[in-house]
Amino acid sequence: MDWRSAIKGFQAYLKLEKGLSDNSIEAYTRDIDKLQRYADMETNKLDPEAVTLIDLRLFINRINELGMIPSSQARILSGIKSFYKYMLVENIIKNNPAELLESPKKQRKLPDTLSYEDINRLISAIDLSRPDGARNKAIIEVLYSCGLRVSELTELRLSNLYLEIEFIKVVGKGSKERLVPMGGEAINALKIWIENVRVHVPIKKGEEDLVFLNRRGSRLSRVYIFTLIKQLAEMAGIKKSISPHTLRHSFATHLVEGGADLRAVQEMLGHESITTTEIYTHLDRQYLKETIISYHPRS
Repeated sequence: MDWRSAIKGFQAYLKLEKGLSDNSIEAYTRDIDKLQRYADMETNKLDPEAVTLIDLRLFINRINELGMIPSSQARILSGIKSFYKYMLVENIIKNNPAELLESPKKQRKLPDTLSYEDINRLISAIDLSRPDGARNKAIIEVLYSCGLRVSELTELRLSNLYLEIEFIKVVGKGSKERLVPMGGEAINALKIWIENVRVHVPIKKGEEDLVFLNRRGSRLSRVYIFTLIKQLAEMAGIKKSISPHTLRHSFATHLVEGGADLRAVQEMLGHESITTTEIYTHLDRQYLKETIISYHPRS
């Protein structure tokens, strides 16, 4: 099997069997493209089923020599392992060459977060006199109140809002659904946008159920949300480099600092593993350390 056919089959496997989003499939495809280019240049154009463990180790060494950081190497390695797992499942290969491939040590970096005061400054920077002001306020309130990923926000549906019981249904990675509680400020902001502003937007066919729309009645892009948050941060005088994910991190950090159960935070974030959520216990310890240094008389 040639690389083009193998990658095409892999994409179908990720979409149909694993239920991954288009963005995730595109990321996996880029990783396998890198391996294909290496195979074409360095291994006499080996087909994917002829690649060995030694070839894969040499490939990982090569991207390490190019200065790629461990987290990026680990992501590529994850893509390669998924690719050869697909090849094994489909009986294209008999033995998985990636099975014994080791991941580089990832340095766990604590994410940037905003304080509660920063969140308020961000919201206060929104110009509510503009036609998109009510929508933008609802976007920030929902991101922070529910800890959503940006793709979960742009795909949020009216039919998945249960505002009378203060919950929303979120469709996360791998099309997995979860119920997330929503606070009063976010509910109020959403109602103002939906009941007072959104009703006057001419909605494009097929987008009727989406919560957040642009002025032409189409869904908002991920890039727009990133741009909006960076602009608001600049207007609010926030010097950190922030993104929609910063609001998600802030949501989780503030819950843990307030004493929330880690399993509950895991459920609300939609993390498959509790290990991913445990990073916020590190943030909590850092917060406690800074508190002691700031306020203890003997520090």
